[in-house]
Amino acid sequence: MFVVFASIPAKPNQPNEDFVAATPDAVILLDGAGTPIGSESGCVHDVAWFVRRLGTALLSSMTREDGSDLQRCLAVSIAEVRTLHADTCDLAHPGSPSATVVAVKVQGHALDYLVLADSVLVLDLSTELRVVTDDHEAQIGRQFRAKMDALQNGTPEHEKAHREYVESLRAHRNRPGGFWVASTEPEAATHALTGSVLRTQVRATALLSDGASRLVDRFRLATWEDALKTLDTAGPRELLRQVREAESSDPGGSRWPRGKAHDDASAAYCSAIGPLL
Repeated sequence: MFVVFASIPAKPNQPNEDFVAATPDAVILLDGAGTPIGSESGCVHDVAWFVRRLGTALLSSMTREDGSDLQRCLAVSIAEVRTLHADTCDLAHPGSPSATVVAVKVQGHALDYLVLADSVLVLDLSTELRVVTDDHEAQIGRQFRAKMDALQNGTPEHEKAHREYVESLRAHRNRPGGFWVASTEPEAATHALTGSVLRTQVRATALLSDGASRLVDRFRLATWEDALKTLDTAGPRELLRQVREAESSDPGGSRWPRGKAHDDASAAYCSAIGPLL
């Protein structure tokens, strides 16, 4: 499997809260959920710390001989990271660091996948274009975002409204009837979307954080087919450049209301998956 990827932080000289990594037969992408200024998390570590450790643990688990069950790999990894800060942090706090997860792994004649939360997996198959994501957070968030969306990005009023929006969502995070992300509870892994496709059907695969997928699913400036073509011909950096160009054309969020004017953005593009090596 040939993989190329790119990742850029929301703002220059700031930590990137995304994590992308690959082996010859596996790729993962994690998108950390940032904590708004003035909001508590109950954790002495930042989101970047959590995402790096969870990503490292997950890729290690996936590449071991017993790594065939991706949900189990994720659950074990969440539990492993939990032990790293159980003695220093309030892991019951609703604002504990969290992340979305997308993972794919070659397993013999198949490509298995897992998607937890609202990052996006795009599978370019010989029979269809399959887009896998969980939009429960967005569905729940609609009832809380009207005030935030009515305000201009970059203003103190919008910053306050964004913080209130995030804190309102916490009551629904990792709860039945809510939405699930990777945080402190291994049970979240059982709520991930999973599937398997024959390797011979896979032409290419894209893993996108929501900061990268917004070119298609929020801004509507491209189709998934357009995004795959850009990734194939110009690479992930060009896709992220187009995202930043769109964001910069609407800094106040009047055309595309959003919590963050610029978001961490990551994209991984996998090709040459088909026949067995």
